[in-house]
Amino acid sequence: MLYRLLFTKVDNSQLLIFRIFFGLLIAFESFGAIATGWVKATLIDPHFTFSFIGFEWLQPLPGYGMYFYFFVMGTLGLLIALGFKYRFSIISFTLMWFAVYLMQKSSYNNHYYLLALISLVMCFFPANRNYAIDAKRNPSIQSNSMHSFIKWIIVLQLFIVYTYASIAKLYGDWLDFGIIEILMKNKINYPIIGSFLQEDLTHKTVAIAGIAFDALIIPALLWKPTRKLAFIISIFFHLFNSIVFQIGIFPYLALAFTVFFFEPGTIRNIFFKNKIFYTQSQQEVPAYKYILLFGCGIYFLVQLLLPVRHHFIKDDVLWTEEGHRLSWRMMLRSRSGKIQFKMVNNENGEAWIVKLDDYLTKKQMGKIAAYPDFIWQFAQHLEQEQATNGVNTSVYALNSKVSINGRPYRAFIDPKVDLANERWDHFRHHEWILPSGYNE
Repeated sequence: MLYRLLFTKVDNSQLLIFRIFFGLLIAFESFGAIATGWVKATLIDPHFTFSFIGFEWLQPLPGYGMYFYFFVMGTLGLLIALGFKYRFSIISFTLMWFAVYLMQKSSYNNHYYLLALISLVMCFFPANRNYAIDAKRNPSIQSNSMHSFIKWIIVLQLFIVYTYASIAKLYGDWLDFGIIEILMKNKINYPIIGSFLQEDLTHKTVAIAGIAFDALIIPALLWKPTRKLAFIISIFFHLFNSIVFQIGIFPYLALAFTVFFFEPGTIRNIFFKNKIFYTQSQQEVPAYKYILLFGCGIYFLVQLLLPVRHHFIKDDVLWTEEGHRLSWRMMLRSRSGKIQFKMVNNENGEAWIVKLDDYLTKKQMGKIAAYPDFIWQFAQHLEQEQATNGVNTSVYALNSKVSINGRPYRAFIDPKVDLANERWDHFRHHEWILPSGYNE
């Protein structure tokens, strides 16, 4: 049964058109990051970049090097769409995207993570076997078929993403529509729809629809009787998100994924009318079946475990943020904070307050006080900067307070702890984060 599900050969029109869509979208994302100023604000202007902890060795290229970096990624996207030097192009893009994703988190987005994962699996797919320059230059690789496991890898990945996103929304501030109201407040000046987005009925509709869509869209697309309706709803849902929340290419990437849910013949008739349709549907078990099953097993086990790790970490993830990233907890909270950093010279006792403006951009200033890993990293940076000058210092977070989802500010970081002397653990609670129930 499993072998029939995974190793039946089917028409590859779905994969071919997805390759084209995917390449064009990542090209748009890369070139757009340059044009909109995202590269400048996120990777060029900062003097200090908040990388993922453990990847501090990944730093932006000096000067205007990141413009060239993103131009190369955009060009690779076009090559992927054309199917030219596909394996080189997709592997190169994947490595470059993972690097830029890990070297900064001031603009963290779950969709960037999903793009990294899809790029990774696309490295292993034979997406250049037809309607590609590679296939024209080397007819021996040309094929009209693919193994059905390719479709199911994409489907399972999306099922994990949407299911965890739906479950994460089942908490108080989403269910009472409070977080929706906060998310919509800064959109009041949108032309035509600005005032509509402030209505209570809109907030309730968005909240309920968000949970329902994430929970049901994959089963609805898989089931033929509901497929067309689910696709129409997907178009509306993702275009709404694109217009209202302006979240880059993700809504369009999500729509591109839907090609894997329609019958291969339907996709072929729409996009490749001159393509020979593969109809044999015979089972062909590859020699690498055990490697495939083991690799996919490990990959999806990690995908299933990462989003639940916060349940095994002390206190509420909404407060501590420990276990929030890589967990498909999308658009769930609004955080703001206040903080001062005090440095103490351990040799002569001299103390001073750090001027954050000397180190951080405006964008980083909005993050530094509200997220514990940013606070810890900045404390480490301050200590290391002094250490290079031969000065032994301690770093303390003073007057650290955080407001979550518009609630009153509450004490966040223990001011008595020398953060420069603390170590970071990705899977354990840090006791210098004050308890969520702590009262000053």
